[in-house]
Amino acid sequence: MVSLSRALVLAIVQLGDPAILKVLAKTAVVTLLVFAAGGTALYVALHSAIGTAFGIEAAGLGALAAAAATVLAAWFLFRVVALFVLQFFAEDVVRAVEQRHFPQAAANARRIGFGEELGHALRSLGRTLVANTLALPVAGLLLFTGVGAAAVFLVVNALLVGRELHDAVWLPHRAHAAEAAPIGGATRFLLGAVVVALLAIPFLNLLAPILGAASATHLVHRAREKGPHA
Repeated sequence: MVSLSRALVLAIVQLGDPAILKVLAKTAVVTLLVFAAGGTALYVALHSAIGTAFGIEAAGLGALAAAAATVLAAWFLFRVVALFVLQFFAEDVVRAVEQRHFPQAAANARRIGFGEELGHALRSLGRTLVANTLALPVAGLLLFTGVGAAAVFLVVNALLVGRELHDAVWLPHRAHAAEAAPIGGATRFLLGAVVVALLAIPFLNLLAPILGAASATHLVHRAREKGPHA
């Protein structure tokens, strides 16, 4: 099986592929639009709330509070939104990698309909929100350690992201729901950890989901050639 490091290198090399660049552009635009819409909604809500509470013209204060809240939301929720958005475009990344490196797999892939894709994306979003919410108390208890809270979120999201990236590649190719996954949990976790780490780095966080999907494609198909958990 191709190593994770090799899969990442192959993914980076293919970033210049027009199909990949198109997905990057769409993911970035939609993600930014989501936060812009959220910021606008926050402004309207805070403007009204502050005006009602203090009985003054609060446009400036409302804008400032909305901007601060949007920045905080972007910092904590960017990975959730970016990965949710990528759910709708991951197939394009996977297909681009398959067409270049695994043409036989590309020809045999099952087309996933919009309804199934939307359902998978919503379940993914639900798992992410629930898991991160449940991790909050644990992270809070470890705040005094300096790194404990960050480690908790890294582990939780690495597990989630590794699974989602694996499934984005695997679901169109599996013969039935009970078929064993091509790559083991340890590999999925390491892939997820790399992507989560990249999501914490400004600008690279836009590339992280795409690199993850492309790397997962190499890992899954090389593993399929060797057998489950190769």
